[in-house]
Amino acid sequence: MTNPPGLLISAPSSGTGKTTVMLGLLRALAEDGLTVQPFKSGPDYIDPAFHRAAAGRASFNLDSWAMGAPLLGAIAAQAKGADIVVAEGSMGLFDGVAKPGEQGHGSSAETALRMGWPVVLVLDVGGQAQSAAATALGFRMYNPDLPFAGVILNRCASPRHERLTRLGMERAGLPVLGVLPRRGDLTLPERHLGLIQAVEHPDLESAIAGYAAFLREHVDLEAIKRAASSGPMGPSSAALPRPPAQRIALARDAAFSFTYPHLLEGWRAAGAETVPFSPLADEAPARDADLVWLPGGYPELHAGTLAAAERFLTCLRKHAETRPVHGECGGYMALGEGLIDKDGTRHRMAGLLGLVTSYEKRKFNLGYRRAELLVDMPGFSAGTALRGHEFHYSSIVEQPDAPLARVFDAEGAEGPQTGSRRGHVTGTFFHLIAEASA
Repeated sequence: MTNPPGLLISAPSSGTGKTTVMLGLLRALAEDGLTVQPFKSGPDYIDPAFHRAAAGRASFNLDSWAMGAPLLGAIAAQAKGADIVVAEGSMGLFDGVAKPGEQGHGSSAETALRMGWPVVLVLDVGGQAQSAAATALGFRMYNPDLPFAGVILNRCASPRHERLTRLGMERAGLPVLGVLPRRGDLTLPERHLGLIQAVEHPDLESAIAGYAAFLREHVDLEAIKRAASSGPMGPSSAALPRPPAQRIALARDAAFSFTYPHLLEGWRAAGAETVPFSPLADEAPARDADLVWLPGGYPELHAGTLAAAERFLTCLRKHAETRPVHGECGGYMALGEGLIDKDGTRHRMAGLLGLVTSYEKRKFNLGYRRAELLVDMPGFSAGTALRGHEFHYSSIVEQPDAPLARVFDAEGAEGPQTGSRRGHVTGTFFHLIAEASA
């Protein structure tokens, strides 16, 4: 049995327009009556929500550094019942880390190779013409085993520009699947972690519909459908991550939204129940929850609101007296004593951990993490190795609690951001992706 045929949309680098191409393509194919399964290569936790809005079907991350073969196969199997798969790459096509993880270096090319998806390379041809073919040919030949569907030329300035660029592609033997004229309005709003969240977009549906109309006018959708291919189907959903509790109160709003979809799907498939609540709306976690889970997000943008959410904070503290609470990144910061915003104002947080973090002096923290637990955390016992990803601009001012884990980057260097444990409360700066070797 095989997966539905698929493609991976990638580019030489970030900022070339592949996300808008991805969203427009997802919607255009769905408008044609196809059931479209989106995926995201790499650890990005923002794009899948945009994919879901465009395709009407949940999108999942595939990560060759953090995930072992069983988990990759189980996530790929979520495409069952779809007519076509469209995956979006991260950064440049071959960009990854120096040392391999569970299956590889974490590059989009590795995902395409493993899944058998031909690559559609989105090229920003601004400021060049025939020379763009040299770039595309270099990507085509860097790994000759990588299936290659063709190129979409983005930000083309004029018919003459298109004609000259096409000449170069013809000489290199590279199929041109579409040519997108330069348009300044085809960008998604961004902030310091990349795109804004889908829930924050002022008119996401209208934007996606516009991308689809633009793609339909300038891209050969039939050629793209014909180019799709696939590899073997992976194992069943039984290999998805196990839930850390039976009934999980899950913070879900603009301050707390960064949870990998495959985790939530694994929890659901195993029979666990997630009960969403909004700290920003001063909602309390479910009283009968076995666990409260605060995902990452943007608490620094809402620190004043969170500090004033008395019902949320009081009920969270009450829960922590007898049952576990866990926070990731932004959720971890919200569990601490205080959060200092970019203006230097300190906001009182839950006080369940001694952590104090600051955005006043930005410190960039980015990359894969391998954690070896020193004590238990929800769902995992001491000694377990976990894989995750960290991406934030905050710095630690105080961290007086016992460390939760020894934490290493992708090259094996041990770092100071160990997470914390106090009583029933745990927290990490990294976003959990999988147990090592899962």
